[in-house]
Amino acid sequence: MHPFTYIPEITAIATTILVAASMAYCLLVLFAAISFRLYTRQRLPEFTPAVAILKPIKGLDPGMIEAFRSHCNQNYAGSYELIFGAGTEDDPAVAAVHQLIAEFPSHAIKLVLCPERLGTNGKVSNLIQMLPHAQHDFLLINDSDIRVSPNYLTRVMRQFAAPGKRKVGMVTALYRGHAAKWTLGSVLESLGIATDFQAGVLASRVVEDGMHFGLGSTLAVRREALQAAGGLEALVDQLADDYEMGARIDKAGYAIRLTTEVVETSVPAYSLNGYISHQLRWARTVRDSRRWGYVGLLFTHTLPLAVINVLASGASFLSFWLLGLAFFLRLGTAMQVGAGILGDRQVLANLWLLPVRDAAGFLIWIWSFASNTIHWRGEKFTLKNGKLYPTHN
Repeated sequence: MHPFTYIPEITAIATTILVAASMAYCLLVLFAAISFRLYTRQRLPEFTPAVAILKPIKGLDPGMIEAFRSHCNQNYAGSYELIFGAGTEDDPAVAAVHQLIAEFPSHAIKLVLCPERLGTNGKVSNLIQMLPHAQHDFLLINDSDIRVSPNYLTRVMRQFAAPGKRKVGMVTALYRGHAAKWTLGSVLESLGIATDFQAGVLASRVVEDGMHFGLGSTLAVRREALQAAGGLEALVDQLADDYEMGARIDKAGYAIRLTTEVVETSVPAYSLNGYISHQLRWARTVRDSRRWGYVGLLFTHTLPLAVINVLASGASFLSFWLLGLAFFLRLGTAMQVGAGILGDRQVLANLWLLPVRDAAGFLIWIWSFASNTIHWRGEKFTLKNGKLYPTHN
């Protein structure tokens, strides 16, 4: 018998195994969600050191001024300062900072101009120029569009007092995306953040026995830990500066913790092309940062794998049974993480788009292996070993 005769049967068996493995991943996510809920009940002593909040800015993001205000309305027993860094005085975000200073005259708010381009990562370049203006030994870096609750600083900083074998050097945070304006791209983006990306963060926390990287939504660090990890200068050509900062602090011997606070980021009104472009940049960033882990993301694509299994199995009864089970498991993880852990109110309303988002996510995952080129803030780069190299047309 010709060996090709067995290909359909082998394909059916292989895809069945992949679906079973992906369903096991869904169970892992559900366990990770329960683990995080128990973690949030841990009682920690109050710890309220002085903090410098560093916010590099470039352009006006949706909801930016509201996000700025949320950092000024903190119920924090310690003192803190807000330092904004812009490349030029005529940057549109500068006006928002001046508005904030006028609204909160009693707060310590500074605007620092950062004219030098010290590397390919403009955000880190700004941070390096902002750092000398920070007066305190605890630093908190987050993106310009991050909106927080009045208890944000209290919940973040108390994690530094957590007991453990290693001194806590960084605290980071989960986040949800708020689609400020309904477009298909923005809804798919926020749905992916809530039901896929953050689920992966929780799963990795369980599998890797803790956090070993940072998320740009919140990078609270001890200055000594940052220096031990090579400082900001080591990140100036890195695309995944948040991930890399956490990884280096972890390697330097410090612990990384998740705060119980879930913050919110505003998702731009992406067109479908804008969504795909952003997702490709994100995917290639993760691929370059966690190579084997990124390959392992194959098992997170539960619904697409189940559909492929139906096709490969000739629409067998078992394949349809697995598809139904996969659908309910995927639905369960989306609701448990997105609506339950993250408190994302948009998740339930947009669940009907979950199969569309998962199909797009699977195709983008495949496409991400095709090239090392990314587009970021209007510029084109080649990504190699975590570093950005300008691409000239």
